Amino acid sequence: MNSIFEQINSFLATFFFFDILLGKAEGTSIPFIVAWLIVGGIFLTFRFGFINIRMFFHAFKIITGKYKTADDVGEITPFQSLTTALSATVGLGNIAGVAIAICVGGPGATFWMILAGFFGMTLKFTEVTLAQIYRQKRPDGRIMGGAMQYLSLGLTSKGYAKTGNILAAVFAFLAIGASLGAGNAFQTSQAMGAISERIPFFQQYPIVFGLIMATIVGFVIIGGIKRIAHTAETIVPFMVLIYLITSVWILVHHASAVPHAVSVIFNEAFNPTAAAGGVIGVIVQGFKRAAFSSEAGIGSAAIVHSTASVKYPVRQGMVALYEPFIDTIIICTMTALVIVTTEVYDPGGTFADLVAAKQGAALTAAAYGTVVSWFPTVLSFIIVLFAFSTMISWSYYGERSWTYLFGEKYTLIYKIIFVFFITLASITDASTLLEFSDLLMLGMALPNLMGLYILQGDVKANLDVYLAKWKDGELDKELLQ
Repeated sequence: MNSIFEQINSFLATFFFFDILLGKAEGTSIPFIVAWLIVGGIFLTFRFGFINIRMFFHAFKIITGKYKTADDVGEITPFQSLTTALSATVGLGNIAGVAIAICVGGPGATFWMILAGFFGMTLKFTEVTLAQIYRQKRPDGRIMGGAMQYLSLGLTSKGYAKTGNILAAVFAFLAIGASLGAGNAFQTSQAMGAISERIPFFQQYPIVFGLIMATIVGFVIIGGIKRIAHTAETIVPFMVLIYLITSVWILVHHASAVPHAVSVIFNEAFNPTAAAGGVIGVIVQGFKRAAFSSEAGIGSAAIVHSTASVKYPVRQGMVALYEPFIDTIIICTMTALVIVTTEVYDPGGTFADLVAAKQGAALTAAAYGTVVSWFPTVLSFIIVLFAFSTMISWSYYGERSWTYLFGEKYTLIYKIIFVFFITLASITDASTLLEFSDLLMLGMALPNLMGLYILQGDVKANLDVYLAKWKDGELDKELLQ
């Protein structure tokens, strides 16, 4: 199995990830996809007048249900779509991914991760708005939306039908692979690493853990988007709250070390250690982890947001602003502070074996264990919950992509493959899965961002109309009483 992953890694690395050389010195190159995400996020943030700041509080009102109208169309509520998308992003990217970024790029990667999250808010707004604009209702009543739709239909409307169809197919293919890698195998592997530290039985019989997870996930995903959304709506607020409370507890215990940790993060963001690969190396780690964590610019979350019941496409786009904010700016920052204050990332320290093996979830659990001995046990179960929530959402992303390519009647085949991968991943190597996941997921950004660049005028037109109505008070007149 590992050899298959390695072959795919090699192909994708060659096809998507050639380096852009910024100079002759060591550590002055950046993968094309990472540069693509950075430039896209900055450009769109300026293009839409810092929409991630301007409409932040208005978006909160939408989430809480103020802007419901009789003309809303969709399968699930805006809040359910947000929690479903968050269930895919608030997961091991926040726990395992952050730990790995710090181990590889040093504490300075945290700063660039936060900055990536800020610009990622606009990327998310753009792709979700486009998903709403170009979504379609299928004969069975289900909605088909996401990057596949706005790449094919949107580019066709601009006179690029053939290009749009090719990009949509490439995106769907990569999304299927990413759902099995980043959204499944990596989640299972990292959860397995964390839980086996607490329950030795799973170290001897990892396939049992895989079978248990496969059974639970299978039960949820067979029920479709409504069951997935209901499950996410129930568990996401709970697991985020528990994780944040636990993190604050750790930071309060290490309160005297927090100012130093913040100083180290800022200093090493611009003056990293040689092992981090220079400033560019730290930036790359920060943006890669932010992309893996919040999925901004990847196009995945747009699939579920397209099913939200709203009247105006930009309205759901504004809801999506909260994803990178909650996922990256808040949760990833908390994780990073815990890891840096406890110094478990030291490659020559007590947990050097976990650092070398890239067992990020287990490393974060060890950081929590520095305060209270039973914390790692609690965190291990939180990690499993995070992995579970990510898997159920990514199964939907993969299933919609599969459906786009092969049709509605073959969706069950995908679900069976997805469940099988959970069992298979419980006995595969984590470091290979990490590389496999990164390449597939970040590869999705290439076709997706091409669509965002070409179609950003549609978003601007919709946004201008919405803002004009908002300022004139017309939106309030449409509300359900």
